[in-house]
Amino acid sequence: MLWEEVLRAAGALALVLGLMGLAALAARRWGLAGPQTPADARLSITASLPLDARRRAVLLKRDGVEHLVILGPGGETIVEIGIQPHDRA
Repeated sequence: MLWEEVLRAAGALALVLGLMGLAALAARRWGLAGPQTPADARLSITASLPLDARRRAVLLKRDGVEHLVILGPGGETIVEIGIQPHDRA
């Protein structure tokens, strides 16, 4: 009787984990797994730094040129544009 309950619980766990795996594969297959940046993307976030609880400094890169922007609840503020990327090598 105890073994039946243990086997039933293990079977149910295996079934649920299998269904979760299938759902993850389906989400990845149909592009629902989250944001993905293609290799030829023109726009990317190079760095992001929280300034305080409500504002964040973001370094955006577009076509090889970086732009520093402050994002907050009141909107965005462009700090500097046309920054040449820094070589990190």
